[in-house]
Amino acid sequence: MKRTHILHALVALAVLVAGWLIYRTLNQYSFEDIRNSVAAIPKANFALALAFAACSYLCLTLFDFLALHYVGRPLSYPRAALASFTSLAIGHNVGVAALSSGAVRYRFYTRWGLGTEEIAKLIVFCGVTVGLGLITLAGLCLLLLPGTAGKVAGLGTMASAALGIACLALSALYLLLSAFLRGDVKVRNWRFALPAPRLAAAQIAVGTVNFAFVAACLHQLLSGEAGYMETTAAYVVGNLTALVSHVPGGLGVLEATIGFLLGGAASIGALIAFRVVYFFIPLPLGLVLLLASEALLDPKDATDLRKSAR
Repeated sequence: MKRTHILHALVALAVLVAGWLIYRTLNQYSFEDIRNSVAAIPKANFALALAFAACSYLCLTLFDFLALHYVGRPLSYPRAALASFTSLAIGHNVGVAALSSGAVRYRFYTRWGLGTEEIAKLIVFCGVTVGLGLITLAGLCLLLLPGTAGKVAGLGTMASAALGIACLALSALYLLLSAFLRGDVKVRNWRFALPAPRLAAAQIAVGTVNFAFVAACLHQLLSGEAGYMETTAAYVVGNLTALVSHVPGGLGVLEATIGFLLGGAASIGALIAFRVVYFFIPLPLGLVLLLASEALLDPKDATDLRKSAR
């Protein structure tokens, strides 16, 4: 069997898996639940939530754009945005994003001439950007709202402030290392180098703004039940706590966040609406783009790009 046939089969499998996951998730709720939950959100809030979700995905496309410069294979922004949005729209729903979105990225970037090692470095760069954004925004929340953020993490005011300083210190250390540390970090047969200081600073900025937009999306869907900074602190620190405690996929972070903000009476409407806005609406768009790329993109692109890179 030819390699292209195998790749097409994997794409078809990804579409089927994504469809099954949509069914499995939505099967928890009746159509009436979904309709009533979305209808209960004021139209202005729902529109703003969609806008903030779009801004988050826009930030995520910049992750790939920056990563392509990091690996020394810059592509045009539209190509980076196509690969990023398609892979993450699917990966956010399938789970194990590093693998699921990584597989879709691999499909796009091999077509455009990148090698396996370059794609691996790109994926690591994007993962580090996510971590830096989460740590930086969590650090700010822990310092600015030690009461709210500290309660989410189960910490007192002093411990919350100390953790916030530690989070910001990690981001600052990353910047310093990028400025002064030279040479590669070797992992088996692959070598990874820290990015240039300007790229490192861009990682922190874009990663932080991304999570700020996600929190803004959730805040709008809570329809004024909690303030923006409270929502941001609860959501971001909840994610950080899940990361530190090794909870698979941050399981229950959204439920715990809303439960905390609403005093334990978690709003099923906000939960469903957030999943619709941030996960379910992008998924079919990602699947359509993936299928369209399989049908329309020229497989000779990779050959042409490899020749131009020599």
